[in-house]
Amino acid sequence: MDILILLAHPDPASFNHALAAAAAESLRALGHEVLVQDLCAEGFDPVMPAAEFPKNATLSPDIARRCAELASADGLIVVHPNWWGQPPAILKGWIDRVVRNGVAYEFRVGPNGKPGPVPLHKLRAALVINTGNTPIDAELALYGDPLDNLWKRCFGGMCGIPRTERLYFTSVIVSTPEQRAAWLAEVRTKAATLFPRS
Repeated sequence: MDILILLAHPDPASFNHALAAAAAESLRALGHEVLVQDLCAEGFDPVMPAAEFPKNATLSPDIARRCAELASADGLIVVHPNWWGQPPAILKGWIDRVVRNGVAYEFRVGPNGKPGPVPLHKLRAALVINTGNTPIDAELALYGDPLDNLWKRCFGGMCGIPRTERLYFTSVIVSTPEQRAAWLAEVRTKAATLFPRS
């Protein structure tokens, strides 16, 4: 399988980078082709220009390449920190610019006469890996889980991804080396389970 890994953290020494590397290592060991897009290191521009908004817009070479890489992926892994209950802006910009009408989905009128999204991709599954510092019980009590809604219902649901799963590791800021090692092992196992050897 072709697996696309999206990484959205500005610090190359971050635990997010270690999580993405663990997922990639596990998948490559199973014989998968893995492409990592480190959005911050690559200087991805998250701002969509007005000219790019139409479905038939002429895209820049960078965006056209990223659209092609998404369209050819059998699986997707997204790694990012929880910033204010949201992904970093650079990742939201990737969704805006790359998960396009005409690339990931298109709107069609269904049998009920109402328009709705129809998937165009070939993604079999998606895995979202998040890190945070707020304890999970406080996070749920104070804010609910907006990232779960974003990735499973809005992204996975609208794009018609058959299976979207999520791992959330917190509180990273006070975690021990043993805890981080256990989280990395969990990522390796989850990636191998969600994307088994063909």
